[in-house]
Amino acid sequence: MKTIIGVSAAVNDSHSSIIRDFYIRAIYTAGGVPVLLPCVDDPETLDSYVSLCDGFFFTGGVDIDPARYGESVHEACGKIYPFRDEYELALFDRAIATPKPILGICRGIQLINVALDGTLYQDIPSERPSEVPHRQSEPETTPSHSVRVVVGTPLYELVGVDRMKANSFHHQALKTLGRGLRVMAEADDGIVEGVYLEGERYLRAYQWHPERLFETDAHNRLIFDDFINACRRGERQ
Repeated sequence: MKTIIGVSAAVNDSHSSIIRDFYIRAIYTAGGVPVLLPCVDDPETLDSYVSLCDGFFFTGGVDIDPARYGESVHEACGKIYPFRDEYELALFDRAIATPKPILGICRGIQLINVALDGTLYQDIPSERPSEVPHRQSEPETTPSHSVRVVVGTPLYELVGVDRMKANSFHHQALKTLGRGLRVMAEADDGIVEGVYLEGERYLRAYQWHPERLFETDAHNRLIFDDFINACRRGERQ
């Protein structure tokens, strides 16, 4: 039986559950079976999601409600969907209580950080100005900057290099790290680009979008191969 990956859905203004094809292709190309997990507020359904899946993938999307990390809304904060916040935080709490691997990308790294009591910069340009293009003008599948990979971290062990290509489509970023999280990649301006959870449990999260680079860059593809392999090793634990 193939490895089942639960992919958290986004919600649009029409209250439809949606997902970008980039995420789906990255999962099935790496050997997983992507299953869309729509936003729900039913605890039994969430429990069923966790029982069904071998791993969990928290995807990108709109900003997280700053109230979740004890702040009022900054004037430059973007659109928020409190229902999605509630759903993903409840799903994360259930997933982290299991040994099943977790991957987060873009909003996903921010959601994981907040779930573990970390905080965010609500708007990089106004709160932490930088010359690094965190909201690039280049096409989605084009790298716009590089990130420094921290030696000795899981990402360094995976890719074997201290710099790798990244793209950027975010205006928020991690400020204080959540409980147990450690930095494994950062931009040249010090913005956190990748974290992992200290210890044996598999949790990896990235601020950039490797799912849009995995077809052209071997290092970014390894991120998905590694995640699916971790899920496969822990199938049905």
